[in-house]
Amino acid sequence: MKIFKSLLISVCMGTTLCACSPQTANTEANNQITTAGDAWKWEKGTIVIDTPERPAGQKSVLGLTTPKMEVVRVGFVGLGMRGPGAVSRFTHIPGTQIVALCDYEASRAENCQEILKKASMPKAAIYSGETGYEELCKRDDIDLVYIAADWLHHFPIARCAMENGKNVAIEVPSAMTLQECWDLVNLSEKTRKHCMILENCCYDWYEMNTLNMAQQGVFGEIIRAQGAYIHDLSPFWEHYWKNGENDKLGWRLEYNMKHRGDVYATHGLGPVAQAMDIHRGDRVTTLVAMDTKSVIGKELVEQKTGKECNDFRNGDHTTTLLRTANGKVIEIQHNVMTPQPYNRLYQLTGSKGFANKYPVEGYALDAKQLNASGVQPKIDNLNAHGFLPKAEMDALVEKYLHPILKKYGEIAKEVGGHGGMDFIMDSRLVYCLQNGLPLDMDVYDLAEWCCLAELGQISMDNGCAAVAFPDFTRGEWNVIKGYKHAYASAEAEKESMEKAKAFTAKLKEQGAKEWAEAK
Repeated sequence: MKIFKSLLISVCMGTTLCACSPQTANTEANNQITTAGDAWKWEKGTIVIDTPERPAGQKSVLGLTTPKMEVVRVGFVGLGMRGPGAVSRFTHIPGTQIVALCDYEASRAENCQEILKKASMPKAAIYSGETGYEELCKRDDIDLVYIAADWLHHFPIARCAMENGKNVAIEVPSAMTLQECWDLVNLSEKTRKHCMILENCCYDWYEMNTLNMAQQGVFGEIIRAQGAYIHDLSPFWEHYWKNGENDKLGWRLEYNMKHRGDVYATHGLGPVAQAMDIHRGDRVTTLVAMDTKSVIGKELVEQKTGKECNDFRNGDHTTTLLRTANGKVIEIQHNVMTPQPYNRLYQLTGSKGFANKYPVEGYALDAKQLNASGVQPKIDNLNAHGFLPKAEMDALVEKYLHPILKKYGEIAKEVGGHGGMDFIMDSRLVYCLQNGLPLDMDVYDLAEWCCLAELGQISMDNGCAAVAFPDFTRGEWNVIKGYKHAYASAEAEKESMEKAKAFTAKLKEQGAKEWAEAK
């Protein structure tokens, strides 16, 4: 939800790039500048964008850890559609303290005090206005800034927080341009602070269990994957924050009108990128994108403004293909316009098996592979021409139930947040900070998952040409072998949880006393 007045951004991705082909490009036209200021050129039919060198004094943040935090002190920025839910979830996580609340509209921040009151937590400091977040970030009693503002403000708030020595967790999409992606990478490397993308779909039950299966070889080698964000937003367009009575569109529809490409790729890409070990043994090397024309989007603008719209940039449906260094393929789709069932696709094609979530949830393995995976088939002649019968599927899921789901699954269903996956995401973030562990998603994940928007635009504005994918790790994508979640030892985990629970008990005593005295 948008919380601040619109910023003038230095990038206007609505400008068409030079559409010269590699066959016709002359020396002068062979070197182009994107609307974001990135230099690019044609190399053997592929658009190659310059990769900036790592500034002196910086080093990789692969596997970054920070000192253990007995208490994670949090400031929330953006309290519209997603922020209040996050505040509520954190009141259920031991060893956290909600120190500050910020929104452009002061009333939104004040309303969240009721969440703290209900949980017997002390009142938080309130910040508001166009630059309220700047004062929040300057506080010396905040460890983590949790950002749930509108898309255009994700980056400036994160930048401010990191420049003031804070770890950040940013709602999706966390960066809107290549430049913002690189800036966040550099900030994390320079400050040695965490910069996590809040991609909740990585914590859904099917995705987590399937990831566990993939990591243990159930599907053999994963060679192809699909992901998507297909979600008809027709019931929601009016709920996105509007900047005054003259704003007829709201920030999200306006963004889709002005920008081309998969502007919301992370729900689809995040979970499959983890299953395919992106920047942990493999990397995306090439991207090609194409879209349909705009029919629904154009009509929406005309209905809301009463004026003809001939410049709606984003197509109603965008498809992006990515190829990896190890010869694998990922397909990502985006469609928030046409009437159809919600779908994130999530599909893994392996050399020994197959996983699919939408529209039919299931696994396809033959009897030999199911046996090898530790599950005895209960039927004869089992093959992979169809999905596993229910009994076999249930047994497979039970065997490969992800350890994180075993720990948080039941309470997550009670607390909620997109069925509980939001709570699991937040709990893992706090767990890793409290135990001094690498986060589940780092700044390179953030950059890789968010850059599809601008790269796709460059591809489509140049005849759906191939675009070389940046290596945000700057050559270190093969250092870590395989995606893994980090865990503390049983003893360390018990110790940190006991301290967390003791702190929260005292905090609730303090909060209950403060609210009673305030009556």
